[in-house]
Amino acid sequence: MENENNRPESGSYPVIALRGLSVFPGMLIHFDLSRKKSIQAANTAMKTNQEIFLTTQKNTQDEDPGLEGLYERGTIAFVKQVTKLPGHIVRVMVEGQSRAVLKSLDEKNTAFLLGDVEICENGMIAELQDTVLDTAMLRMTMELVTEYVSHFPKIAQTLESQITEDMTLPQILDRIAMNLPLPYEKKQQILEAWDIRDRYEALSHILAEETQIAQVRESLAEDIKERIEKNQRDYILREQLSYIKKELSSEDSYSDKELFEKQLEELQAQPEIKEKIAKEIKRFDSIADASSESGVERAYIETLLELPWDHASVDNLDLNRAGAVLDENHYGMDKVKERMLEFLAVRTMTHNAPSPIICLVGPPGTGKTSIARSVAQALGKKYMRICLGGVRDEAEIRGHRRTYVGAMPGRIAGGLRQAGVKNPLMLLDEIDKVSNDYKGDTFSALLEVLDPDQNKHFRDHYVELPIDLSEVLFLATANSTANIPRPLLDRMEIIEVSGYTENEKFHIAKEHLMRKQYEACGMTKKILTITDRAIKDMIHYYTREAGVRELERKIGEIGRKAAKEILQGSCEKVTVNGNNLEQYLGKRKYLSTMANKKDEIGIVRGLAWTAVGGETLQIEVNMMPGKGEIELTGQMGDVMKESAHIGISYIRSVASSYGVKQDVFRKNDFHLHIPEGAVPKDGPSAGITMACALLSAVTGKKVRADIAMTGEITLRGNVLPVGGLKEKILAAKMAGIKTVLVPKENEKDIEEITGEITEGIEIIYVSQMKEVVNPAFVKGKNEL
Repeated sequence: MENENNRPESGSYPVIALRGLSVFPGMLIHFDLSRKKSIQAANTAMKTNQEIFLTTQKNTQDEDPGLEGLYERGTIAFVKQVTKLPGHIVRVMVEGQSRAVLKSLDEKNTAFLLGDVEICENGMIAELQDTVLDTAMLRMTMELVTEYVSHFPKIAQTLESQITEDMTLPQILDRIAMNLPLPYEKKQQILEAWDIRDRYEALSHILAEETQIAQVRESLAEDIKERIEKNQRDYILREQLSYIKKELSSEDSYSDKELFEKQLEELQAQPEIKEKIAKEIKRFDSIADASSESGVERAYIETLLELPWDHASVDNLDLNRAGAVLDENHYGMDKVKERMLEFLAVRTMTHNAPSPIICLVGPPGTGKTSIARSVAQALGKKYMRICLGGVRDEAEIRGHRRTYVGAMPGRIAGGLRQAGVKNPLMLLDEIDKVSNDYKGDTFSALLEVLDPDQNKHFRDHYVELPIDLSEVLFLATANSTANIPRPLLDRMEIIEVSGYTENEKFHIAKEHLMRKQYEACGMTKKILTITDRAIKDMIHYYTREAGVRELERKIGEIGRKAAKEILQGSCEKVTVNGNNLEQYLGKRKYLSTMANKKDEIGIVRGLAWTAVGGETLQIEVNMMPGKGEIELTGQMGDVMKESAHIGISYIRSVASSYGVKQDVFRKNDFHLHIPEGAVPKDGPSAGITMACALLSAVTGKKVRADIAMTGEITLRGNVLPVGGLKEKILAAKMAGIKTVLVPKENEKDIEEITGEITEGIEIIYVSQMKEVVNPAFVKGKNEL
């Protein structure tokens, strides 16, 4: 190794803490940096003399190690290249120069680690004076390496290319250490050995130990191979014997009782379960074959033998892989993904964490059902889907009594039987569509299934033995929690799956739906091109939904028509853009309701939540001579009618403060109308909107056309919180609304909404009706 006597013996160097990696002098390597301090240290080195001190941190999980968390001995390296990668990651290429010691860290420098480093290799490792000892150590090292690589042929090829004849013993020792697949702790031992003899002894000890481990491993592998070959031979012989007996129709072939007993011996179950099954087999043997009871008993025993009593699959505990699978299969749904990764993290830490019971609630088409399959794939679990829509018989859940003709196990036990393991992912689809009749309360039957304290000993009426459901990962889906009884709802963890924004639908279409529909229609990107503008127009003008099912149908419709054109010879390639989209999908179906162009009296824009997303709701009030009556039209429900009456009562109570005489309410009639009268409307979110429209009508003040509001009102003028804020704000943005009034208590909900939705909209929080008036009314000479 060349001495670098021109380098100072000590000085300040930027420091990078490496995780699970040791860098040796003469080693050319690249690695990725993600921590800000490490990236800043690399950049600082590049701006100065390109030298940096590399050391290994003792705990790989430590995000911000200090002096105590670092090995004090490391390597001065020369930074050759720094490359920026996506995701705020920097790839650095370095070449190790010499060993050094970290004396201290500069605590004042918080941007990156800056250390006082003393170079310990200058002049320390020169040519050995004792050439005999040098030769002996070299030969002993090569003998140990030869014996070690005899177990690893690929490593032998790598070392052969790395070691040359002109290398000195110190260089050879370092080259061997850096190319062996050793843990970083052992490599650190060799790196910290300054003296050449100490370094030789450390490497020799590690090589001898690793060689012994490899020999033991190969011996174990050979034993296992011999056992497998013996088992394979026995299996083949048994299969041949079975075939010969079948061909000869031998009377000595296995009877049903013997087959059941053989399966019982191989069954993984607790002793009391096996004892019960053994009694049933004995009873089956005593029943005449011609008896109808024989078939019933046979089906029961087969069910018991096929249930996975103690047979479980091994979960994949790789968090990074699980996150990558979920991100690849689904766009958005961050809460669901985060919850699944939390479950996996807890399972990894505790090794026996109880499985959660999660209910995904949201509009149709938002991916609630398909996310379950992705979660099962990410966790490495068996996937079982149980559709509960329309189930009204309690026996569908708990099973039938064996005394009934045609009795069978319930869907839960049947799902476990089909999965073959006791810890699958079981999807209870459409749990809010369960119904009840005279045959029993199906919701109550689910209480035991979904109660973590009870489902460890779930009893199916048919099986009659306790089944352990505590390791089953239950996922349920529902469109609304309104139809789910409170006791059942209390046993589940509710995760809201809201509708998608137009931008989210665009990404889902490009990344998932188009690929799926292209395969379904036999299309490829070479012969069918759908531009981004066409996708956005499809979302905006041809679909009105919270999910993406209709959007997927529209893409499929384009694919089918394109296939027809190509096969008829009209063209060889089809390109669909915003200009020719109507040729494939027809005239536009939906037009957005935009904000009014001018300020008007008695017209206020409200915000409403629907099953297919948010909508803006225009409320109109007219005042005319009469007897003080109020008329409500526009298919309003009971809740909305009550809000209208509360609003008029509040306005009458505060009219004097706005300069309105009381006889106005006795001498005039009021007509409150919500357009699109054929569409039923109800909900507790239009209170302040109707009150504001009424106040505008009685005062003659105009309401701003670019403002919308949502919130319920009390008789005292208090503004109560509402739900569905994400969909409502999105609807306001699409309508061109600039300002939105929301209840003060909903401020925490607004903070959870992404900036993509709230950008360009001024959100004003109100807690009293008087706070609504000032921003909503147009300011004139006589301000309210």
